[in-house]
Amino acid sequence: MNKNKFSSKIGLILTAVGSAVGMANVWGFPYKFQDGGLVFLIFYVLFAALFSYVGLSSEFAAGRLSQTGTLGAYEKIFMSEGKNKTLARFIGYLPLIGTFLISIGYSVIVAYILKALVDSVTGTLFTVDSTTWFEGISANNYSVVPYHLFVIVATILTCIGGARTIEKTNKVLMPAFFILFLLLAIRVATLPGAIDGYKYMFRLDMSKLNLSTIIAAMGQAFFSLSITGSGMIVVGAYIDKNVDIVSSSKQTGLYDFIAAILSSCVMIPALTVFGMDQVGGPGLLFVSLPTIMQNIELGRILSVFLYLAVVFAGISSLQNMFEAVTESLTFRYKGLSRNVALIGIAIIALLIGVNMETIDRFGPYMDYISIYIIPIGASIGAITWFYVLAKDKLLSEINLASDRKYSGSWYKLGKYLYVPLAVILTVLALVFKISF
Repeated sequence: MNKNKFSSKIGLILTAVGSAVGMANVWGFPYKFQDGGLVFLIFYVLFAALFSYVGLSSEFAAGRLSQTGTLGAYEKIFMSEGKNKTLARFIGYLPLIGTFLISIGYSVIVAYILKALVDSVTGTLFTVDSTTWFEGISANNYSVVPYHLFVIVATILTCIGGARTIEKTNKVLMPAFFILFLLLAIRVATLPGAIDGYKYMFRLDMSKLNLSTIIAAMGQAFFSLSITGSGMIVVGAYIDKNVDIVSSSKQTGLYDFIAAILSSCVMIPALTVFGMDQVGGPGLLFVSLPTIMQNIELGRILSVFLYLAVVFAGISSLQNMFEAVTESLTFRYKGLSRNVALIGIAIIALLIGVNMETIDRFGPYMDYISIYIIPIGASIGAITWFYVLAKDKLLSEINLASDRKYSGSWYKLGKYLYVPLAVILTVLALVFKISF
């Protein structure tokens, strides 16, 4: 029995939110929101509600039922249903490898953000053109190695005690993230012309009622919640038996949505006020926003707030990635020390990561993993929970400690709507090379 548990429901929720909230919220959602407006938002809310309700909760349930993370959960579920032993042992490797590979590129991005934070504190970022500053780090090899090392070490230290230290750090990092972004949103709201940004983002443009907007909303909702068939399983393994899983999943989805809206209320109006192109990705975070901060009152302080908040979000997401791999390795290789496994994967991630710190390397790398590996892992997870695991076992775990008893309607929603949507997203990613 796994004794490595979260001490409270709020600790679980903040940890799950820490895993979910990241670059998808900060630079992905605002870009898609400003493009699709209210049409995008409506579909996003619908998909996020569905994916939280059945997708995230089923992944939590798989972890708690198995009392272990990615490799162990797939193995135990497949074996319990009499499936092929070899398949049972190895099917979990694909989503797990996807998690690890994403962590390598993700750590590079967080190193960039930490560099921006330090340069905001020292004022360096405010003495040069932001495009020149960004090109100086994104076009040169080994440009952020000290920051990269710091990010990796910080992630190790916050993971070292398993659920206990992960929970404690997220109880600090996540509230700080929301407070800092709220302060930023309030300051942006006071800028002359900010109201035009809000009007633009919440506009109802019926020309956006098309398949492209719907797919963008569906993909954003799915992967923003980190339902990848891996990371949230280990979160589930650390959930106590007296916690309502579906309630926790819905709250995680709500806070993830709030983070995305807060980010949008900072990014979109600010770009509108300064007449800048609405962009997403690194261009938004490392060129457009620094330019804006350089030209508003208290910009340097706000820049510190911005990058500190995003560093918090980045490290909390890396925690989950490292923890998923560490837990699985120690499950599969019983003699392997947890600390050895954690430090080992961190060193590998660092050694590979420092050799692709330029954007022309880590950009295509992240796209490749996001297109060809992560979606497949997500579909494997969805299919496993609803087509391999016995219905009564899944529902029993879902209903454990729940005030409301979920039955066939919840299960059918997962099996006949959630799973097909997960598979559709995977096919779209593979066929059209879409990075959600």
